[in-house]
Amino acid sequence: MIRWIARPLGGVIARYLNSCIRGYEPFAITDPYKLARVLQPADVLLVEGDRRVSTAIKYLTQSTWSHAAIYIGDRLDPGTDPLTARVLVEADLEEGVIAVPLGKYAELNTRICRAVGLTPETQRKVVDYVVTRLGNRYDLKNVIDLARYLLPTPPVPASWRRRMLALGSGDPTRAICSTLIAQAFQSIRYPILPRVERAEAADEKLQSTVREILHIRHYSLFAPRDFDISPYFRVIKPTIEHDFDYWNLDWAGPA
Repeated sequence: MIRWIARPLGGVIARYLNSCIRGYEPFAITDPYKLARVLQPADVLLVEGDRRVSTAIKYLTQSTWSHAAIYIGDRLDPGTDPLTARVLVEADLEEGVIAVPLGKYAELNTRICRAVGLTPETQRKVVDYVVTRLGNRYDLKNVIDLARYLLPTPPVPASWRRRMLALGSGDPTRAICSTLIAQAFQSIRYPILPRVERAEAADEKLQSTVREILHIRHYSLFAPRDFDISPYFRVIKPTIEHDFDYWNLDWAGPA
């Protein structure tokens, strides 16, 4: 009975949260074609977001970034305009895990985060992981949880905010945007923000040394900003990747 009520309620809330915010103005849009030229398979594209759900996620994570998608290259639409081809996989509140064109985010603030040291083989494995999840549904229990934090200042202690994003059902056929991408990288044992255990050990000269042991965090605890602050992901800025010269900028007023 509860499940029968929760499904339509979750759908209504998802549509509300997925609607755009009036008056949103991006502050630094990257030319989408420059973006397309520098993207590589398995790159994570962070998006500021202009929807109501973005407000909740940005508050809970204390970050600019409210959404994440992963670049899959021409896997689905080879030889097509990168702005119209389905080159990104993401988890959408209403539609679940879907493939979308880069042009969807042409008018929003974005950031590319690239895992360092991936080979073409490991890139392919990450892409394969997310492509095989196409069609999975969004975890609607997370939707209901997020709706509770759309107040201007929700009464949530800072230490609890991250876990508020991990209150979903845990059903493996469901996903949220960061969860899906975190699972893809964990499938090749690539670190994002692992929990570090420092173990002391004595070497042959009886001198104490410290060895770091990495533990994988549960995938449901990842948020979009984690790919930005991760020490294992490089931030790629398309504008300065190709022969940027500030002398060629046109400034208003006298030189």
